[in-house]
Amino acid sequence: MVEYLAPQLDNVFHALGDATRRQMLRELVKGERTVGQLAGPHAMSLAAASKHIKALESAGLIRREVRGRTHWCQLAPGPLASAHEWLSFYEQFWTDRLDALEQLLHADDAAKSKEATTGEKR
Repeated sequence: MVEYLAPQLDNVFHALGDATRRQMLRELVKGERTVGQLAGPHAMSLAAASKHIKALESAGLIRREVRGRTHWCQLAPGPLASAHEWLSFYEQFWTDRLDALEQLLHADDAAKSKEATTGEKR
């Protein structure tokens, strides 16, 4: 498990906890963007966008490069893989539980069906 990465995961989940930052990451999947391009769809100032970008940078989710006076951002997907690995454990937990529930429901349906056709009570 990735528990040794707990501080990094904390930063990743904090960064992902904001809808604006998640949308910025979605934009970066398409390719690198300037801070202005990331800010545009959210009707926010460059200063506000910069704060979101700093949170994404702190989590290691993006890299920023300054070219001249323009700040370019690009996705750094590595920390997302760690978050996915952490979440996968719980996905398996719930899949196992739901599979067990499904089996119980099928067994119950089969018993009810048998009861209805034979008139036997459980």
